[in-house]
Amino acid sequence: MPKPPSRRSSAGEIDQFLQKSKAIAQVVERQPRLMFAIDATASRQPTWDSACHLQREMFKATSSIATLAVQLCYYRGFNEFFASRWLSDGEQLGQLMGRVYCEGGHTQIARLLRHALKEQRKSKVRALVFIGDAMEENPDTLCDLAGQCGLLQLPLFLFQEGNNRQVQKTFRNMARLSGGAYARFDTHSAHTLAALLGAVARYAAGGRAALEKHTSDSAKLLLEQLKT
Repeated sequence: MPKPPSRRSSAGEIDQFLQKSKAIAQVVERQPRLMFAIDATASRQPTWDSACHLQREMFKATSSIATLAVQLCYYRGFNEFFASRWLSDGEQLGQLMGRVYCEGGHTQIARLLRHALKEQRKSKVRALVFIGDAMEENPDTLCDLAGQCGLLQLPLFLFQEGNNRQVQKTFRNMARLSGGAYARFDTHSAHTLAALLGAVARYAAGGRAALEKHTSDSAKLLLEQLKT
């Protein structure tokens, strides 16, 4: 026996759904925006689970200040680059990141920065956080793009895993040119990265004033580097 046809939504119900979706989009549009980007190439695999955990901790750190709209970005494999829509649900972001796996490939930091500049021209992004351990691109190109971010008031917060000197030098210059900050961590200092990410999230949610209210070492490290 054939099933009876399912009930069609009325014009009023459809309009109500569209209005609700529009309202949600408008709320997200007004929230402070933070871009969270990660190198998901094979060298990051050993610390990937920790990165997922730290991201959740970062969102929790700002719960008492304001709700952030976050865009998760990553690159990996053969020219693969992903950027999510802007999300304000920390649980949803955590689930999204939990589905990501690492894959061998070259760094695409320049591509990430070009994407960030495009987003900044559409609607203000308070900060870009990047976690990575390698840099296989032309340092001058990356520094030029970082300078463009600085001109558009998009500070870069670059967190280096490991101790590669060339990466350190380039990341430091990029942070300086953009008006952001740089810090290094390793597999034995995950708690340090968690604190740093929390400090950046506070900055993105409430600016320097929110960061200055906290006297942690992580907040001081960022404040010392941020342009006035």
